[in-house]
Amino acid sequence: MAKVNFTAARVEAHRCTEGKSQSFLWDSKTPGLGLRATSGGAKAYIFQGKVHGSTVRMTIGDPRSWTIEKAQEQARQFQTLIDAGIDPRERAAEERAAYEKRQAAKHRQGVTVAEAWTRYLNHLRTKISPKTKKPRSERYIVDHVNLSAAGGDIAKRGGKEKIRGPLAPLMNLRLSEITSTTMAEWLELEIARGPTNAAHAFGLFKAFIRWCDTDDAYAGTVSHDSYGSPKVKGILPRSVAKDDCLQREQLPVWFTAVRQIPNPVISAYLQGLLITGARREELAALRWDDVDFRWRSLTMNDKVEGTGGRTIPLTPYLAALLLNLKHLNETQPNRRQALRLAGRGEQWAPSEWVFASKTASDGKIAEPRHAHNRALAPTGLPHISLHGLRRSFGTLSEWVEVPVGVVAQIQGHKPSAIAEKHYRRRPLDLLRQWHDRIEAWMLEQAQIKFEPQQH
Repeated sequence: MAKVNFTAARVEAHRCTEGKSQSFLWDSKTPGLGLRATSGGAKAYIFQGKVHGSTVRMTIGDPRSWTIEKAQEQARQFQTLIDAGIDPRERAAEERAAYEKRQAAKHRQGVTVAEAWTRYLNHLRTKISPKTKKPRSERYIVDHVNLSAAGGDIAKRGGKEKIRGPLAPLMNLRLSEITSTTMAEWLELEIARGPTNAAHAFGLFKAFIRWCDTDDAYAGTVSHDSYGSPKVKGILPRSVAKDDCLQREQLPVWFTAVRQIPNPVISAYLQGLLITGARREELAALRWDDVDFRWRSLTMNDKVEGTGGRTIPLTPYLAALLLNLKHLNETQPNRRQALRLAGRGEQWAPSEWVFASKTASDGKIAEPRHAHNRALAPTGLPHISLHGLRRSFGTLSEWVEVPVGVVAQIQGHKPSAIAEKHYRRRPLDLLRQWHDRIEAWMLEQAQIKFEPQQH
C-alpha cells in the first residue's frame, strides 16, 4: 500500500484507475488516512484501521469540505480510539443516538397539547378499545372533539354561536406545562361553568395523559402527578350517578308525548329504547337486515359480547312500529321529490337503516335528544335522558317479576354471576315470553289499546 505526503495538488490530481470501481491514495504522514476516488468521479477522505483484529473503515468527508489538516486531525482521533480498544463506529453511533435523544426531548418540550390531542384522536379512531376489543363508537370520538372545541362558529341547527368545550383552554399549552398547578387552576375555572361537564372532561383528559406516556413521541413529558396529586383531587367534583328513570305512573304521559312527535322515525326510536332497554347507539345502528319479522327477532351490535351481536325478541307493538317505518322507507318519492333528487344527481333507493335520517351524514338517526326534550317540556315530567329510558326498562321490568337474568340478557349486560356466565343462555322463545309480557304491561300502564296480529 503505497503512501505519499498529501498535498492539495496530489489530492486534486487523484483519479480512479481505469477498469476499477475505486482507487485509494494513502497519507504517509497520518496513519490510516486515505483518499478514495470512485469510477463515478466522487472523492472522499476515509480512515482505515484495525480494532481487535477486525478492519474498520469510516468515511471522513469530501475534500471540497475538508482541508487536509482537518482530515488528518479526524484520522488521528479515530486512531486514538482504536488504540484504546474502542470501535469508532460504535462511538459515532452512541453520539448519534444521544443527539437524537436530545432532539426528541427538545421536541417534546415544545409540542402543544393540541398537536398531541390530534394524534390521540386519530389513535382512538383507528385502534380498537382494549376494554371492549371493538372500535370506538363515532359518538365517543365526537364527544372528545366537542369537549376540546374552541367554539365561536355557528351551529347548523338554530344558528346560535357554539360555546367552547371545557378542554379548549388546555389546547394551546405545551405538554410540558401540564402540571398539578395548571390542572387545579383549569378545574376551578371549569367547575364554575359546570361541575358535571368539568368532571367528565377531566376523566377524558386523564386518559389522554396516560396515552401520552405510552407514545414514544411524548413519553415522560407529563407527570402523573398532574391529575393524581391531592391539589387536584381535592377540588375534583364527586361523580354523582344518574338515576333518571320513568315511574309506572308516568308511562301514560310519556307515551302520549312521544307518540305525538311528528317525525315517525324519532317517535318509534324513542319507544324502541324504552321497550328494548337497548343502548342508544345499538338501536340507532339497527339495519333492516337485522330485523326478522317472521321469527320476531332483532340482532343488536352488542357492546359487551363482541361475538357479532346479540339477538333479542321483537315484541308485537314494536314490530308494528317498525313495519310502519319499513313501509315509509320503501315508498317511492313523488314526482317533485324525484325531480329534486335528479337535480342533485342522486338516485332514490330505500335506506339500509331502520331509523333512517335524510339529514345525517351517515344516513341514520344521530341526535334524537332534542325532539325528546321538546316533547316532554310541556308535560311536567322530570328530565329523562336517552340512557334513562334504558334504565327505565330494567327498573319497570320488576313490576312483571321478570327474572333478573332475562332482563340482563335482553339488555346485553355482562353476566354478573358464574351461573349466568357459564350455564344460562336462554333461548329466544323463552326471552320472547318474558319480553312480550314486559311490553304488554307497559302498554297497559300507558293506557294504549293494542291488539297484536295473530299469526
